[in-house]
Amino acid sequence: MTAATSPTEHPAGPSAPSPARTAAPPAHSPAPGRVTVARSYRFEVVKLLSQWRVRLLLLACWIAPALFVAGVSVQSTLPTDTLFGRWMHATGWAGPLVTLGFAGAWALPLLTSVVAGDVFASEDRLGTWRHLLVAVRSPRRIFAAKVSAGLTVVLLLVAGLAASSTAGGLLAVGDQPLVGLDGDLLAPGDAAGTVLLAWVCVLAPTLALAGIGFLGSVVLGRSPMGLLLPALVALAMQLAQMLPLPVAVRLALPGDAFLTWKGLFTGPAQLTPLLIGIVVALLWAVTATALAYVLFLRRDFTNPADDGSARRAVTTAALPLAALLGVTVAVVAGTTTAAGSGIEQAKVERALATEFAHLYRMQTGQLHRPAVTEAQLRASAACAKAGVQDGARGPGNDWRCVVSWHLPGVTATGSAVYQLDITADGRFVADGDGPKEVNGYFLVRTSTGDAPNPLWQFDGDVDLLSASPTSRTS
Repeated sequence: MTAATSPTEHPAGPSAPSPARTAAPPAHSPAPGRVTVARSYRFEVVKLLSQWRVRLLLLACWIAPALFVAGVSVQSTLPTDTLFGRWMHATGWAGPLVTLGFAGAWALPLLTSVVAGDVFASEDRLGTWRHLLVAVRSPRRIFAAKVSAGLTVVLLLVAGLAASSTAGGLLAVGDQPLVGLDGDLLAPGDAAGTVLLAWVCVLAPTLALAGIGFLGSVVLGRSPMGLLLPALVALAMQLAQMLPLPVAVRLALPGDAFLTWKGLFTGPAQLTPLLIGIVVALLWAVTATALAYVLFLRRDFTNPADDGSARRAVTTAALPLAALLGVTVAVVAGTTTAAGSGIEQAKVERALATEFAHLYRMQTGQLHRPAVTEAQLRASAACAKAGVQDGARGPGNDWRCVVSWHLPGVTATGSAVYQLDITADGRFVADGDGPKEVNGYFLVRTSTGDAPNPLWQFDGDVDLLSASPTSRTS
């Protein structure tokens, strides 16, 4: 009997695999070993969260603001030099706004530096670029995953600051109405929505700093300057905001939305400066991230010592951002009407008179006097600056104003003196200078005991882009 032939003896036999069966997998199936962006993203998030400094930052952002706000709210001394700090005894909604002011100036720039400024540079320090490229096989997917993971952690940090400070304020003080920057009361529901919107608005400048951090991390490699770049840019913007810059230059800075959120707490809301600041910040975020992407794809990963050059940092990173700043200044200057600093005598008088009328009604309620409306008060203000009676303008602490009002059935006109300190971004602090029974003392005697006098000292805001009235408020 003849033995059966095996496939090895007759390769061309019927049992031999045909060439079609050994062909490559169909084009629609993923290539062997390919790592998707989703898998790379999860890996980068886990890698970031495994770092002890990131864990500490997350823990601090979700716990420290609540402890700070709750602790300050029960103390006798309040941070009155901070926006809404003087109202931390009165409502829990003031706490997250005080935290927001601090976060925009210091916390968020430092947080983005630690996360975004190190997300690429950490691979340079550890020398792991070649291993990562072998695993992922695509610089584009690596870039997308790292940027997405960095932004995720940054958003978690911002969410922690907002949620923690809000919880601390509400638990310590309660859900009470909030006094806006025009002196009007915001109901608890309106205050909650406006506070949340303010925190959402500062995400735009935070993304701009994150984009600058990604760019610095790619361009400067293992150099510590890449890690510090977002914080240094934020510090430079803070110093610039203190100067009496023209409005067009001020609004063209990517960090302006860290300040213009205060316009949400005036009536009507000052939305134009805020929207301009958000758009400018998003343009910076997209441009800086796009530059980082281009430079990342051009990098020579075969050379472990390639950290980039100073020439490349200037020509492909600094110059495009400087050009963007120039273009945005030109566009803002051409599309807005305000000139100079935007702080003018008529605007200051209108803002002060409006806020005084609202706060006078609050004081009337505290003292159980007959109710009066703003229309009945007909409050007006006359302001001068450093001896300039007409045409006063610009920031400074040398503004002096006299507020006048009328009461129904009273022939005499009431008046009160205020010293104003106006900063370059339009915020002012009005300090009462008499008479004592109106604004000369920080407490008023009520039927339930002494209470803070709302007319003694208060914060306000001048709309830098509003049209200047042709005459004083009457």
